[in-house]
Amino acid sequence: MNSFSRQDVLRITQISSRQLQGWERAGLIPQQQSYTFQDLGQLRTLRALRECAVPAASIRDSILAMKAVAGMTNPLLEACVVRTGTRLAFRHRGAMVDPIRRQLLFDFERVGGPAGPTAVSEPAALRPPGQSTHERFLAAVHAEETGEKQHAIALYEEILAVDPGYAAACINLGTLYFHLRQYGRAEELYRRATEIDPDYVLAYFDLGNVLDELEQLDESIAAYCKAVELAPRYADAHYNLALAYERKGLERHALRHWQAYVKLDNRGPWADHARAQIGKLLEREKLAIAWRAERFVPPHKGTAELAVV
Repeated sequence: MNSFSRQDVLRITQISSRQLQGWERAGLIPQQQSYTFQDLGQLRTLRALRECAVPAASIRDSILAMKAVAGMTNPLLEACVVRTGTRLAFRHRGAMVDPIRRQLLFDFERVGGPAGPTAVSEPAALRPPGQSTHERFLAAVHAEETGEKQHAIALYEEILAVDPGYAAACINLGTLYFHLRQYGRAEELYRRATEIDPDYVLAYFDLGNVLDELEQLDESIAAYCKAVELAPRYADAHYNLALAYERKGLERHALRHWQAYVKLDNRGPWADHARAQIGKLLEREKLAIAWRAERFVPPHKGTAELAVV
C-alpha cells in the first residue's frame, strides 16, 4: 500500500481533522485527499513539533529558510528537525543549521551535552522502496546520517548521472569528498552547484572552504563575499571571511567581518575568538595612529591662521 486516504492519515497519526486543516491553512502541508509515506512522516514531525509548543509560524518560516539555504525540497523529510526553544534547527550533513540566522550551531546532543536541543524527527523515517531521484536522494541523506559514507557517495553519484542539475546532491557529495580530502573533486561539485543555482548560499560558502584548503585565497575570499552578499546574516561566512582577510593582511576588512559575526552570534567559543581578534586589531590601529602622530610636522611660521575677532 503506497497511498492513504485523509481518514487513514487522521487515524494513523492520531491528529484531529481540525489540526490537519489548521496546518493546511498555515501552509505547513498542502491540502490533499491522498497521502504518501513521506506525507505521513511529515505529519508525524509536525505533530511532534506542535506538542513541543513550537508555533506554526516559526515552523513555516524555518522550513522556507531551510529550502532557500540548503536547496531542499522538503526539509522535514530530508534533514533531522531539532527544536531549539521556539525555533527550529536542522541536523544536516553532520552539522546543525539554524536556517533563519543562516549559521551553524554547536550540536550539544551529538557530543553528549546534558542540556542540548531536542531532536523531534529523523530524516526519511517513513520511506517506501522506490527508484525515483528524490527517493534516492533521501536514501543518500539517511546513509550519511547513519555513517554509511561510501553508500551515500554511490547514491549521490547515481543521482548526478541521471540528473546532473541536482544542486543539493552536488553539495552533499562535494562535502563527502571534502572530508575525504579529495579537494579537487569537491571544488568541481561546489562550482557546479553555483552554476546550477546562482543563489545557492551554501554552495558559495562550501566553495570558499575548499578553495581555502587549496590555498587559493583570493578565490576563497570571492566565494565568501558572494555568500555574504546573498545572505548578509550568514554568521559563519563572516567568520571565515574575516580569517581569510587576516591571512591576506587586510586587517580593516577583517575587522568589519569580525564585528558582523559578533553581532549575529555573540555567545560561545567562536564569538569569544572573534571578540579577541577585534581587540587585537583595534589595539594595532591605535598604535598605528600613535605612530603617525609622532611624525606630524607642524606648520611653518607665516602660515595663515584663523583668529577669533
